[in-house]
Amino acid sequence: MANSIDGNVLAAKSLAKFGVQHMFGVVGIPVTSLATRSVSLGIRFIAFHNEQSAGYAASAYGYLTGRPGVLLTVSGPGCIHGLAGLSNSAANTWPMVMISGSCDQSDAGRGDFQELDQIQAVKPFSKFSIKATKITEIPNCVAQVLNWALLGRPGGCYLDLPTDVLHQKVSLSEAENLITEAAEKVFNSGNQLNQIRIPDNGLVSEAASLLKNAAKPLIVIGKGAAYARAEAALKKLVETTGIPFLPTPMGKGVLPDTHDLAATAARSLAIGSCDVALVVGARLNWLLHFGEPPKWSKDVKFILVDISEEEIELRKPHLGLVGDAKTVVETLNKEIKDDPFCLARNHPWVEAIWKKSKDNVAKMEAQLAKDIVPFNFLTPMRIIRDAILGVGSPAPVVVSEGANTMDVGRAVLIQTEPRTRLDAGTWGTMGVGLGYCIAAAVACPDRLVVAVEGDSGFGFSAIEVETLVRYQLSVVVIVFNNGGVYGGDRRTPEEMNGAHKDDPAPTSFVPKAGYHALIEAFGGKGYLVGTPDELKYALSESFSTRKPAVINVIVDPYAGSESGRLQHKN
Repeated sequence: MANSIDGNVLAAKSLAKFGVQHMFGVVGIPVTSLATRSVSLGIRFIAFHNEQSAGYAASAYGYLTGRPGVLLTVSGPGCIHGLAGLSNSAANTWPMVMISGSCDQSDAGRGDFQELDQIQAVKPFSKFSIKATKITEIPNCVAQVLNWALLGRPGGCYLDLPTDVLHQKVSLSEAENLITEAAEKVFNSGNQLNQIRIPDNGLVSEAASLLKNAAKPLIVIGKGAAYARAEAALKKLVETTGIPFLPTPMGKGVLPDTHDLAATAARSLAIGSCDVALVVGARLNWLLHFGEPPKWSKDVKFILVDISEEEIELRKPHLGLVGDAKTVVETLNKEIKDDPFCLARNHPWVEAIWKKSKDNVAKMEAQLAKDIVPFNFLTPMRIIRDAILGVGSPAPVVVSEGANTMDVGRAVLIQTEPRTRLDAGTWGTMGVGLGYCIAAAVACPDRLVVAVEGDSGFGFSAIEVETLVRYQLSVVVIVFNNGGVYGGDRRTPEEMNGAHKDDPAPTSFVPKAGYHALIEAFGGKGYLVGTPDELKYALSESFSTRKPAVINVIVDPYAGSESGRLQHKN
């Protein structure tokens, strides 16, 4: 049939027609042809070594672009490995679609190659899952998962493509009709799923009144505000009203950390004393201490802005505004314009936040100013901070994971532009680093990508440095090498007993491991550094060349401490 195409081509044509520009994954039976056909139709396929990292890339791509990141896996174990990315997408509420091949439908239940009920396997992590049971269903299935990923609160969706369906054929003319019909049914109908919800005017008016009459108002900015591209609206709100703001870790950069009204360095005072908190695109989960005492005042009134009505019902704030963060804040700005107010620079609340921030920054800078060798965490982090700021605009995307490395980085590294920080996020996921780096390099080709990683976090996905080299991505990976999880052997003498007492400690890695040599094996550039001058040179050269590199920073194994939750002592 010269004028016919198979399911692989139809799926690739559907993805391309519906706007997919990039795809991440690991190929093999039965999806290799789907990947190659997608490339021939203009979709860039980034081939990974492991579906876990590819899935993390797809989830971060969805956040950075506002379009669903697409992950392609083989059946069975490939699908299971991909669940890491799908679950991360669900936890962070980022749009993503996982597409997996599956066994021939006629062989299901008979122990076929890599057989798995994948629809059931993905169920806990997928907003919407569907299987194409025949070739003619493929375009509609593709359209649905892409659209559902953006519906309301974004998240992960799943598409199952059985082997027999990928091998079925339709005529080229029928394929074009099927794609057109799917587009009209899903994307062009009056029931389009991802329409922006407009907030209730009465509730917006009440929110404006609460902020105006508050003695100690605070604006909390989450990564949902970054995803919604709400930075201009939030800048106007903050600067019109004079209200201090506090970003969550990935909300950093929506407004610059250097802004006069930034309360990051006075976090404990800000959340502990505010009486009205406008929370935009953030959930009152563990990252914000659930919005409960003792971290928050028992009398604080929360105004919660969220795309999900279910989230507002769960948290039961004083006032809930359901809608897209950008749209809600723009509406709030219009309301305030009709009845303006602004906290002066000498307002007691603004003055208290400013003074506490200034004092805490001064204390931190005094510690950062010291050149400690062997390195602690602060000395190299200061040098890295200054190098990143020296790049200017467009600012680099900073990817960070690890225990001490990420925690210290959150306090020291400065974000000046939105969507330039990616870290362990809502789920506290380790192993995201290299996948996030690759997603950022693909989604933001004009930006340098800088990963600041603990050696444990780096180890989850270290082999993907080959992927960096293969695609020549502008990524510099900085590994804080302190010889283990939290550092080397942390056992007390009482714990060093038993039949295996001479084994390495559960927290230990090989001391001073040559992580920089790993990328050199594939043709990239590696640096081994242990002094400030060596680190400055490595950063200067790697940042200027913008070629794949790993900087192996040797850190005192006893410089860190056990960490797993945000510790804020300011």
